[in-house]
Amino acid sequence: MNITFLLNGETVELADVDPTATLLDWLREDRGLTGTKEGCNEGDCGACTVMITDADGHKALNSCILFLPQLHGKAVRTVEGASGPNQEPHPVQQTMVDLHGSQCGFCTPGFVMSMVASHANGATDHDTQLAGNLCRCTGYAPIIRAAEAAEPHPVPTWITDDQSFSCSEIPRGEAAGRGAEPPFLPTSADELAALYTAHPDATLIAGATDVGLWVTKQLRELDPVIFLNRCDDLKEITITDDEVRFGAMVDMNRMGEALADLHPSYAEMIRRYASVQVRHAATVGGNIANGSPIGDNPPALIALNATLHLRKGDERRHLPLEEFFIDYGKQDRAPGEFVEAVSFPRQPDRLKVYKLSKRFDQDISAVCGCFNISVSDGVVTQARIAFGGLAGIPKRATHVEAALNGKPWSRETIKGALPAFADDYSPLTDMRASATYRLETAKAMLERYFLEDQGEVTNVLEVSA
Repeated sequence: MNITFLLNGETVELADVDPTATLLDWLREDRGLTGTKEGCNEGDCGACTVMITDADGHKALNSCILFLPQLHGKAVRTVEGASGPNQEPHPVQQTMVDLHGSQCGFCTPGFVMSMVASHANGATDHDTQLAGNLCRCTGYAPIIRAAEAAEPHPVPTWITDDQSFSCSEIPRGEAAGRGAEPPFLPTSADELAALYTAHPDATLIAGATDVGLWVTKQLRELDPVIFLNRCDDLKEITITDDEVRFGAMVDMNRMGEALADLHPSYAEMIRRYASVQVRHAATVGGNIANGSPIGDNPPALIALNATLHLRKGDERRHLPLEEFFIDYGKQDRAPGEFVEAVSFPRQPDRLKVYKLSKRFDQDISAVCGCFNISVSDGVVTQARIAFGGLAGIPKRATHVEAALNGKPWSRETIKGALPAFADDYSPLTDMRASATYRLETAKAMLERYFLEDQGEVTNVLEVSA
């Protein structure tokens, strides 16, 4: 296939692109732009961060799990292009020098590009913006000071000009991959449905935060592939008086923003969901479809009584999200069928989402507990509780729910419900936590939910003597 994009201000046209060639490899091996570093090669360390710009704005992304076809019609900036056409430094480059934000320097290009993107967006929550960039030398303090010092400086024109680049069309014959007749860069859900029906063995690639590792770590050959990033109708967020609906291609940063006022505890969990770079790419549909037992979205959505919307060709079906997960690695999805959207009823906010992990930022949950308990006149009217990390699938705590429903909302009721966790879950012991710890933690989360509902402070990040 042929693609066109802007690289550091210059138009690049590539023919016969390998669909699973990563931007990182192409930059370093084909263009000699070695400022972009390879660290973990799985999207965790941020050394490979670049800035991608399109009509939706500027995004910091990990180039190690970004495939070249995902770049068509976009603008790419690497650390070599952060400075201006006359080599004038970008404000964040200058403040990094002035405030000694670099020591060994390996991580510096990634930090700079994350800061270039956040500076362009006017984002000043630097601890969050830089959570996906790892540094073992500076202790982060001088880097944060550099980011703060750059705040008042205007965004350079060579950065803002990237947003005017446009090259959206792909000639139909040139969009085919490895001899396949149909394009594998569909631009709508209708095109995707027709293409996937004809090629049900194809690998769907949404944000590539999971599939990217199949290539970089498992060295798998993926053929054919279908990229979903140009299906704008799958990126829609619809919020009405009755329903909240997310298209499958809504990325996690946008999802978090939409949930901030509706269910702030859920939105706060999303802030800890990987990093800014990963959340810019990761999608709600991909997180559901991969069926991970430790995916953080499904438990929260199940607690909200979410419905999953699936499509195969022109046929659509809808099922409660918890019924989609059958067993470890097995979901209720037919060949050629894809996730189109997920929705849940608009409701008063009674949701609390508790993510337990060894690191606060950018870590996989050992346990993710989600509680949505309605109380009227001191009595539990409906309890919906779901967990990730306690079973081979995201799973409701139906026995615990039964022990709560219709009972007084009291400490005694909570205490009486705790033994029911053992009826719902038989967790495994692994590198993240023991089975015993997971089960005891689940119980503690229910107690925490009750205490918070009574107005007691339970912030586990604040410890007092």
